[in-house]
Amino acid sequence: MDPLTQGIVATTAAQSISFNKKLLIISIVGFLSGLAPDIDIFIRSKEDPLLFLEFHRQFTHSLVFIPIGGLICSILFYHLFTKRFNFTFKETYIYSVIGYATHGIIDSFTTYGTQLLWPFTTDRLAWNTISVIDPLFTIPVIILCLFTLIKNNKVYSYYAITWMILYQTFGFIQKDRAENIINSYAISKGHQIESIEAKPSFGNIIVWKVIYSDDKNYYINAIKLGFSHIIYPGEMIKKLDIKNDFQWLDTDSQQFKDLERFRWFSNNYLGLAKSDDNIIYDIRFSAIPNEVEGLWGVRLDKNKNKDEHIDYITNRSSSINRYYELINMIVE
Repeated sequence: MDPLTQGIVATTAAQSISFNKKLLIISIVGFLSGLAPDIDIFIRSKEDPLLFLEFHRQFTHSLVFIPIGGLICSILFYHLFTKRFNFTFKETYIYSVIGYATHGIIDSFTTYGTQLLWPFTTDRLAWNTISVIDPLFTIPVIILCLFTLIKNNKVYSYYAITWMILYQTFGFIQKDRAENIINSYAISKGHQIESIEAKPSFGNIIVWKVIYSDDKNYYINAIKLGFSHIIYPGEMIKKLDIKNDFQWLDTDSQQFKDLERFRWFSNNYLGLAKSDDNIIYDIRFSAIPNEVEGLWGVRLDKNKNKDEHIDYITNRSSSINRYYELINMIVE
């Protein structure tokens, strides 16, 4: 999730195991530890534009790395400031580990997912119950976290944790509703469903993007879930067949290898751009939930040498009208 949410969730976890003493220092340790796993964003390369996709939310976010990550944080914080406030190293370590542990776990609930079980598997665990940014989730936690500090009473951190659990539970319920309704919708269209997956759209768990597939195509629709539901029919796109769609692409080339890496990252949800047959999007993420065109993708180039990497591109539209369209779906 976004850094603010990660820090606040970690702060709440650290506050919840305190003894209502030195809550400000405990909160700072928790907050900074909750941010620490994202240090992996600096693992990138100008020569290899996909390197960051492989390593972001990888080993620093895994369960097995929590004790190590917490140890690194505690050594740093102990020598920087906690020792001055009469914290023992053991206390610093406990609060650091608790804060660090929340990061990968909360990321696993997002649409982006994380390699929580690395190194045993490289699969990205994504429960798809919350967007990477969701103000309705975050703001109440911030308020309750501040109340914990102002009132010097950790009971408010319990309220915050309760809110987080309830919100995620509602996310699971919404996800199940979205998939069941769109499954019935697909059957009514005569489609033979092979797979179906719902993801909340940006910043809310009211409007969902649902992708289902048959043997040849992906079908993208949006659905608003309130007391009733509204389906926003979307687009269809042919499943990508790399060897047939790009017969010119040498399977020993670096571009082909990079395309396979991008396929792994996108969990095979790949589609060709309408405007350029050499651009391949990750169709799971789009500005408007019933659209195919993704927020990021890769571009193949016939003129590249065999050892040259593929191009990574982003497609984040700056038009305010795009965001109004999503907002209208949510509030109408």
